[in-house]
Amino acid sequence: MAKEIGLNGIEMQYLRLSLGLNPAQVGTVTGHSEDDVIAWEAGAAEAPGLAQKKLLDIDEVIEMQLLNTTDGIEAMFKKEPKRRLAFVVYPTQAVYAQYNPEFLSSLPLTELYNTSAWRIKKECQLVLEVEVTLVPLDVESYKAFREQNGLGESRESRAKWAAAQLK
Repeated sequence: MAKEIGLNGIEMQYLRLSLGLNPAQVGTVTGHSEDDVIAWEAGAAEAPGLAQKKLLDIDEVIEMQLLNTTDGIEAMFKKEPKRRLAFVVYPTQAVYAQYNPEFLSSLPLTELYNTSAWRIKKECQLVLEVEVTLVPLDVESYKAFREQNGLGESRESRAKWAAAQLK
């Protein structure tokens, strides 16, 4: 039998806050109601083990993205002088789903992806002394940029667009 995780109400609340979610979003991710989440955080009910595990798994995915991305940035700066970087974030769920469908299974909400980007930004600033700017994807501007530069749709094209927004 699997060991219960046993997060208390305050731990559930801080986990939710660290993920950048509101109670309704936690309900969506875990398959429960907003009222259930509020009850968990108030200590009126214990969050089911699967709900706790789902949130902790998401937090782990974000931490792995943080480590992998910052390791990549650190390696890049061993070859190039330090410079500013821009990361694309997604202003709506629809835009996120359209441009990053590969992340939907592990980070189902744009807020989770954007939380990951925020954590990477902070780590880059604190540890690598690299300035990272989060740039919300403006679809029309991005499409025009791709057309002007003869680029197809890709993560690399979005990164180039974001970098161009810093100038």
